[in-house]
Amino acid sequence: MTLKITALALGMAVVLAACSKKEETVPPEASVPVEQAAPQAVVYVTHQDGPVTIYSLADYAKIGEIAVGEGGRGVGLTDDGKLLVVAVKETKDLAIIDTSTNQVIRRVPVGINPEFVRVLGKLAFVAYEPSAKGGPPPKPGSAEAKALEEEREEGDELPAQVAVIDLVKGEKIKEITAGFETEGIEFSADGKHIIVTNEADENVSVHDIETGEKIKQIDTESYGIRPRGVKRSPDGEQFVVTLEYGNKMLILDKEYNVIKEAPTGEVPYGVTYNRDGSEIVVALARGKAIQVFDSKTLELKREMPVGDRCWHFSFTPDDKQLIVACGRSNNILVLDYASGNVIKDIPEGNMPWGVMVAPKSVGSLDIPG
Repeated sequence: MTLKITALALGMAVVLAACSKKEETVPPEASVPVEQAAPQAVVYVTHQDGPVTIYSLADYAKIGEIAVGEGGRGVGLTDDGKLLVVAVKETKDLAIIDTSTNQVIRRVPVGINPEFVRVLGKLAFVAYEPSAKGGPPPKPGSAEAKALEEEREEGDELPAQVAVIDLVKGEKIKEITAGFETEGIEFSADGKHIIVTNEADENVSVHDIETGEKIKQIDTESYGIRPRGVKRSPDGEQFVVTLEYGNKMLILDKEYNVIKEAPTGEVPYGVTYNRDGSEIVVALARGKAIQVFDSKTLELKREMPVGDRCWHFSFTPDDKQLIVACGRSNNILVLDYASGNVIKDIPEGNMPWGVMVAPKSVGSLDIPG
């Protein structure tokens, strides 16, 4: 019995010594290598009259600027966060930016008046509007409205195009012909279709991305005029479209049929579903508010007061805050999403237009891949 107990004790001692030795050979920092640390989370803001500004999401301190030229509006980000792209009105092109250096590494000619941008994989889709009139539409039946209709019937106006740019090659590879004054871009869940809002044509059109062929047109005039924002639900089953001068939003099913409509505040534009799809968030350009709706009932749940002409916004990566660009009041607002309280009010001149968060987050200009 004594021999057995001694042997057992010796065995336990050997095991304990081995464990102790193993623990001593593993440095405490080895479990979290420095090279695997997450990149700094930032927000990029485009301006119609100035550079792209960069803020840290840690404290919203300004950490840099990127000179892209006058008229930077639409902005997109690749899924890996390595390339930022900005549509620039003055130079009629797409600026491609290396986010590791914040330098413009290439400029790709697009066409007159480039505005909205979406990135799908390694392709950037840029809507440009050679015949855009800008401003509110003429009153139906007015002399201005009749003159515009005759001009388009005579073929003197060019419809908008969506330029498709290969970000690897750095060149425009094709174009998709849309309607007049294309404003919003979205994709089907399978990536085969592009859905665009044609503001001056009062319709939403759906095109095959590969061929550019128009496969469906949804007329919106009976619901309201000036379709503007469009966004797919997280489950891919529905789309929401804002009607800017109809003060309304439409819900389309995955076959692009209108299935619901609901009133919004004044002049809705930027729109998105939240990450789980339970809510729809709408920016009111003239109503000076962000509205939050139940995505199933379309009932208004709450409003968050904002500034003048706040078109675009993005959630932070944790979905707790909303960053809003307000062009006419020249500021960026950071809101607590649950309460609507202002966390930060950042004065920003030069008419801030678009907001893009990295890592890519849910927002009016994009959704995570």
